[in-house]
Amino acid sequence: MLIHPWDAARDDAEWRDWLAHHDFGQLAVNGPSGAPPWVQPLHFRYDAEPGPYGEVVTHLARPNPLWGALEARPTVVLSVVDDYVFVPGPWAAPEGAPPEHGTPTSLYAAVQLVCTARVVDDPVEKAELLGRQVDHFQPAGGSARVAAGEAPFGRLLAGLRGLRLEVTDVRAKFKYAGHKAEAVQDRIAAGLAERGGPGDAAARAHQLRRRDRA
Repeated sequence: MLIHPWDAARDDAEWRDWLAHHDFGQLAVNGPSGAPPWVQPLHFRYDAEPGPYGEVVTHLARPNPLWGALEARPTVVLSVVDDYVFVPGPWAAPEGAPPEHGTPTSLYAAVQLVCTARVVDDPVEKAELLGRQVDHFQPAGGSARVAAGEAPFGRLLAGLRGLRLEVTDVRAKFKYAGHKAEAVQDRIAAGLAERGGPGDAAARAHQLRRRDRA
């Protein structure tokens, strides 16, 4: 992923804060030499500890075809992209240029976590990982806890495998027109506010937030 200096995360806190509210991504796993990679959409929980970059926990069904590739090559990438919008060319035209000379572009946030994967098959540890995920996605409760060998969910543990992903590196990008002139950024922000389409409010908030911290 190309990351220009003006698009880079200001610090680790920026991508960590964003990731705390974005918990669905795609796990890319290298297959055997010459084979295409596996790409698996999934929900996950990110925790800032342990280690310098934290840990991701998730799970997948036991019949999933990626397990062999993952165990053979446990270095994986979890890619998360959101808060994206399309910016029409006239909004991005340089100051003094005709609107039709503006270049259309995209705004988005993207975090890629480079990880070392460990497969979890122990029923007790799997139950603990599932509990952590439920606590994240369903903090209000309402579901029985998963416990190995106990109803109602214990018998289902054999049908899945847990994953602990130790994050070893992070690539974070917040592409929100940070290199453009202030007047152009104002025009983009105004356009997003007026359009009010899916993602526009979140993208505009990122744009204004990063301007305030520049």
